[in-house]
Amino acid sequence: MYCSPCFKTRRDGLSSTVNAPASESLPVNTPAAAAAFSGMALNGATRAAISRMNISEPTPIQAQSIPHLLAGQDLIGQARTGSGKTLAFAVPLAEQCDPSDRQVQALVLVPTRELAIQVSGVMKDLASAQGLRVTLLYGGRSLRPEFTALRNGAQIIIGTPGRTLDHLRQGTLDLKSVRFLVLDEADEMLDRGFAHDVEAILTRTPSGRQTALLSATMPEWVAKTAKKYLRNPVSVKVDVDLQALPTVEHVVYTIQKSDKIEALKTLLNQRADAPVIVFGKTKHGVTKLAKKLDTLGYPVGALQGNLSQNARERVMLNFRSGAAPILVATNVAARGLDVQGIGQVINYDLPDSEQLFTHRVGRTGRMGRSGEAVTFITSDEERKWREIERGLGRRFTRKAWSTARQSEHHRER
Repeated sequence: MYCSPCFKTRRDGLSSTVNAPASESLPVNTPAAAAAFSGMALNGATRAAISRMNISEPTPIQAQSIPHLLAGQDLIGQARTGSGKTLAFAVPLAEQCDPSDRQVQALVLVPTRELAIQVSGVMKDLASAQGLRVTLLYGGRSLRPEFTALRNGAQIIIGTPGRTLDHLRQGTLDLKSVRFLVLDEADEMLDRGFAHDVEAILTRTPSGRQTALLSATMPEWVAKTAKKYLRNPVSVKVDVDLQALPTVEHVVYTIQKSDKIEALKTLLNQRADAPVIVFGKTKHGVTKLAKKLDTLGYPVGALQGNLSQNARERVMLNFRSGAAPILVATNVAARGLDVQGIGQVINYDLPDSEQLFTHRVGRTGRMGRSGEAVTFITSDEERKWREIERGLGRRFTRKAWSTARQSEHHRER
């Protein structure tokens, strides 16, 4: 979420402030703190925490969602990637949890470890201002620190479904006091891959809880499925039309499969200082492509689901800090990943759906900044591309990649 020069300062600063008392780390009586989200009924500690994030005005999804959630209503929120959905649920969650109650009062479920870590960072900034404890549950690491954190009394849980269910089955997590439940990236959470685990978790929470579902894409089937879990939800939609989003410039190339690596090298040679994400289709393919680029001297990291948790965190640390500003990734990086200033997303391989396309390209052009999405289409991907265009309700102008285009692309950007 931060540019390279600020990254180390931010990381080091968090370690010293996240568990500090609110009175020491978050002064509430400054003019800036008083002005943060001034039109909402928030306490001073929350305003101070928001101010420390260098935020003063809510984004549209925040302005429309927070009052409903503070009023106790269930909510289905849809807004483009990079619109501030995390803060839209984190602010009311922190406001409504009771620091004197050591039981788990809020649960946020997310699909990936990277998103869990990211959401917990935002949540801790707000929770520490209220004296609330946040615990992060995700796989790929030892259970022992999580056992300890849960025993010490965590009021807010951020977790991936598999790890959260592990704790429930082992009896180390009790959700009977949960009053606030969030499904972040709700369409993926309710899809076949996660639906069974998510439903098993939801059965352990009180039926009278408040529930919020948020995502950038919300197919019709999600709303129908959600009726089982929500009570008279308010629907909030902000900037959901891809055609109405001018911040991302799309460049689509028809290309021979044998030309893809040389085309990618051309694009990477012409990149500016901004980080770049290159999306591949498979774990093996991503690893192979990253190794090839590394051999050619590009500062690259690979992110895919078979990596150990330490390796995944190291890759993201290098990407955020600028040590390896080219990230080759599977769709594990398509959802929720928020790194400030990503200048270009390259669809080296096509995704399987228009939803994934939307999430991928949403890694750039965030929060009003400009960005570019380059998509390669080979002859055997023509049918899939037509399906993506139909799903998006948009036709993209295409160009044929050729040797001549290698020098033209930079001038067109």
